[in-house]
Amino acid sequence: MKELDLEAMPLDDLWTLHEAISKLLAERIIAEKQQLEARLLQLNRGTGTRRSIGNGLASDKAKDKSPRRKYPKVLPKYQSTTPPFETWSGRGKRPLWLVSALKSGGKIEDFEIARAARGKIGAGR
Repeated sequence: MKELDLEAMPLDDLWTLHEAISKLLAERIIAEKQQLEARLLQLNRGTGTRRSIGNGLASDKAKDKSPRRKYPKVLPKYQSTTPPFETWSGRGKRPLWLVSALKSGGKIEDFEIARAARGKIGAGR
């Protein structure tokens, strides 16, 4: 192979060489990627899944899950006395308005909504 003296080459010749090398590298990378994708497709045929490089392999897990089931709407059981639009169903973490009211000496029974009124508050939302 002929050895090149890059230091002595004119700038135009160096740039032409750079473009030729870049083109050759791009072609080889594309060819190798196509070979890898073909091999991956061949390997995945046995499992029944199809994945492609660059599509994100982690997203296939989310596709396998069944859709989340619908839960019935839970009506509020507790209501704030100061701004009455703040309510809580009694599930999950207690809201800040209830926590501060309980710390100041209130009882949770003080904030309960009567059963007859629960349907009216839940329907207004």
